Amino acid sequence: MAGLALAACAVFFHLCLLLLLSSSSSLRLAAGGRGRTAYHFQPAKNWQNDPNGPMYHHGMYHFFYQYNPRGALWDIGNLSWGHSVSGDLVNWAALDTALDPTAPFDANGCWSGSATILPGGLAAILYTGIDANNEQVQNVAFPKNPSDPLLREWEKPAYNPVIAHPADVPGDKFRDPSTAWLGRDGLWRIAVSGEVDGVASTLVYRSKDFLRWERNAAPLHASHAAGMVECPDLFPVAEHGREGLNTSANGAAERHVLKLSVMDTLQDYYMVGRYDDATDTFSPEERERGDDCRNWRRLDYGHVYASKSFFDARKNRRVLWAWANESDSQADDVARGWSGIQTFPRKLWLDKDGKQLLQWPIEEIETLRRKRIGLRRGTKVEAGALLEIAGIASSQADVEVVFKLPSLEEAERLDPIWLLDPQKLCGEKGASVQGGVGPFGLIVLASGDLHEHTAVFFRVFKHHDKYKLLMCTDLTRSSTRAGVYKPPHGGFVDMDIEEHKRISLRTLIDHSVVESFGGGGRTCITARVYPEHAETGNDSHLYVFNNGTDAVKVSRLEAWELATATVNVVGDDGLVAPASGATRQSEA
Repeated sequence: MAGLALAACAVFFHLCLLLLLSSSSSLRLAAGGRGRTAYHFQPAKNWQNDPNGPMYHHGMYHFFYQYNPRGALWDIGNLSWGHSVSGDLVNWAALDTALDPTAPFDANGCWSGSATILPGGLAAILYTGIDANNEQVQNVAFPKNPSDPLLREWEKPAYNPVIAHPADVPGDKFRDPSTAWLGRDGLWRIAVSGEVDGVASTLVYRSKDFLRWERNAAPLHASHAAGMVECPDLFPVAEHGREGLNTSANGAAERHVLKLSVMDTLQDYYMVGRYDDATDTFSPEERERGDDCRNWRRLDYGHVYASKSFFDARKNRRVLWAWANESDSQADDVARGWSGIQTFPRKLWLDKDGKQLLQWPIEEIETLRRKRIGLRRGTKVEAGALLEIAGIASSQADVEVVFKLPSLEEAERLDPIWLLDPQKLCGEKGASVQGGVGPFGLIVLASGDLHEHTAVFFRVFKHHDKYKLLMCTDLTRSSTRAGVYKPPHGGFVDMDIEEHKRISLRTLIDHSVVESFGGGGRTCITARVYPEHAETGNDSHLYVFNNGTDAVKVSRLEAWELATATVNVVGDDGLVAPASGATRQSEA
């Protein structure tokens, strides 16, 4: 126990030193500059995309990510792994890159992958390398000094690749090894995305020693209609309760979630089902959705991709990261000097219906809460009303509200064609289009004259003898700046609104990102926004609104102004001092 205590103290000392170094010089890239966020993860500068290998290891959270140390744009041949560490998943200190393209097996880029904690506590990284022949192969890396609490340097053994490119897969369609899990036979498994004979497949490889891998005859999943899929994630969830499970858990009381990222749509989809480790196959519970994962449930109905989860052994929970890229121009990326953020970490667990995941910001965000304001319980929001929630700096805020619906009688009829395209429905039925029951919700990041604002709202429809609840984020007037992509975002909330007559909404606002969680996390929407008024230093405003013909009530509303976290802050000399002897390579 004394040894563990000393190790914990050493980790804490190293982290405090890094945070001190990262914040002691200039803070010129702190929150608010050119849309930079205050508490979402992003490097101090340059490009980032996929989350890679998040893990909790010996008292420290590690986060790796695709990163280009040489610029703010994606560069296909210069992918590296950025690396940051944290004690709380909120404040982050930057380290030197963990992986750079320096060997024949990754000469043209260190692409996405995962981290696994092996027996004895040794961390291992599996990642896709683009080799000297421009083929995708799977490689392994280990810490150079396993006793270093920050795992600052990583070694790539010369025997790589550990999985050569298979003959039945195109050279550029074999990538993204998952976190490994142990089967009941004692063998390790990983999932790797590959296109086999034109079919988008999630392949399973097995190994006794984490070095020699053999492919299973049957794929974990295959889709004939989805095109190339990538970034697979297979993990267990408890059938009851909110606690997470170790990735290797496989018992009668668990189900599994298979998540895939679909290149054709640039969206992340998932299904809950049963995983058989004897055959290494996955059977979805909702078989009616078919084998095309584009008919599956979506993790987020907004602007995210390439999500990655990990088991947080510190708090027995599963935590999800996801990449939210920019939606303005490449010229804007270059002018800012950076591109891409990560969603705020979310806890995942299985809903009581056994079919869908619930997602919620991890509780550590509450450490950033400062000034609080509220609205009187039972406040009626009449048709056409706009109520300002004043008293906090609402450009970085956490807002929780519960709406009560006195009646559903005025709900509009839903044309069944909209069931397959809620995003398009949100475009047709935006916040400015008056409805029956809704649209009602929040208006955030609003300029004083409302020429700029983002609306997050609900709308109730009548469908046969039931009701459907639509959730949208309307970006139509989110920015007056030219060249900004402002698509509609939306999805249906899978809950019985007729039974509950109330709906909750939680929205995280952070300068250029709006993350919203409807129905207790059943439907999530992340949006990137670029309000010009905020970039010029003008105050943003926050409102509750109702554009339906029926009044709604606010059962509860609380809003907190959030402090700025320490996230990879840059100083006059760049990032925190790199590890000695390390060489920075370009990446994407």
